[in-house]
Amino acid sequence: MKIRKAYRFRLKTTPLIEEKFDQFAGCARKLWNMVLAISLRRLEARQPIFWYNEAAFWLALWKSSDEYGFFKACHSQVLQQKLKDLDKAFRDAFDKNQPLKKLPTWRKRNQHSSFRFPQGFKLENRRVYLPKIGWVGFFKSCDIEGTPKNATISKQGPHWFLSIQVEIEKAVANHPATSAIGIDLGVKRFAALSNGSAIGPINAFKAVEIKLAKEQRKLSRKEKFSCNWKKQKKRVQMIHSCIARSRRDFLHKTSTQLSNNHALIVVEELKIRNMSKSARGDREKPGHRVKAKSGLNKSILDQGWGEFKRQLEYKQTWRGGLLLSVNPQHTSQCCHACGHIAKENRVSQADFYCQQCGHKDNADTNAAKNILAAGHAVLACGEWVQLGRSKKQEPPRNCEKVAA
Repeated sequence: MKIRKAYRFRLKTTPLIEEKFDQFAGCARKLWNMVLAISLRRLEARQPIFWYNEAAFWLALWKSSDEYGFFKACHSQVLQQKLKDLDKAFRDAFDKNQPLKKLPTWRKRNQHSSFRFPQGFKLENRRVYLPKIGWVGFFKSCDIEGTPKNATISKQGPHWFLSIQVEIEKAVANHPATSAIGIDLGVKRFAALSNGSAIGPINAFKAVEIKLAKEQRKLSRKEKFSCNWKKQKKRVQMIHSCIARSRRDFLHKTSTQLSNNHALIVVEELKIRNMSKSARGDREKPGHRVKAKSGLNKSILDQGWGEFKRQLEYKQTWRGGLLLSVNPQHTSQCCHACGHIAKENRVSQADFYCQQCGHKDNADTNAAKNILAAGHAVLACGEWVQLGRSKKQEPPRNCEKVAA
């Protein structure tokens, strides 16, 4: 089995190197916006858009012109890669199988500063050679295993980072562990496990929310694009970078620990976009408890459930394990002991008390046990199992206790 993974390191830059990086990223961003503008105009006129081959032909002509001769300063493969990215973005936008398809958007200077080398780069211990830039050092926090396929330079906050994608040939093996676990994701507790343990949240955004608000207020009072405005903007960017790094580090450590210890992991198929939707409403139908819902939405998005599930999925695949997603319906209202479903069973946010059999448990732990049972039912029935019902066969006796 061939797998691809990426290593990300912070670069040791100088003002001269950063100037080159900005130049390459600016050329790639300018080319993206140019071709995007032409394609959108063609779409309005009901004409074929600029696909990669035609755009690459025009790029060669633009390089030889006086107006766009600055493209010559950038490596040709960097520009070709940006055209390929735009081509893929358009194809995804017209793909009916994409759940959240939309047209490509404009690239902005402070938000999109990245470029990629598909070949020509070299790695030598703690430095990398980049075509038309030269040797650049980086902080090597771990060894790079596998065959390097491409190198991406990106900017986050005031720092530049190197991402090396490698290809590794890995034998398909069984997971070393034999246990299974169900996970109930939440806000007060990031993850409640079916074995009774729990993982607390890091709340990366909430921890610096007040500090971030103060720095943003300072930024709003300064004259836009002045020297002080630029300095203050860097401070705000640093806080956002710290939030992202803290959350990413927490999710990677948590997902790695769970993936190493359990062969089967079962999670809920949560609709995070719907869960974090604003309750503001409109003039005709104004929302209720908008401020409380806004705070809940921030807490939900602060957890990073979608990224956590994505990491679990590929890490389980690499280790020979399995990740299952089950229907979240009634998982918090169903008694794991007797299968009785009632809204009254959830007596509080933390306590579960079955009104029929008297079973007591932590509400999140009870939900995690139901999630694990739903995963077992999916494996047994071979389909997405609803509560006590299967289209293909009669459910086993304990399937009536399952809230998938």
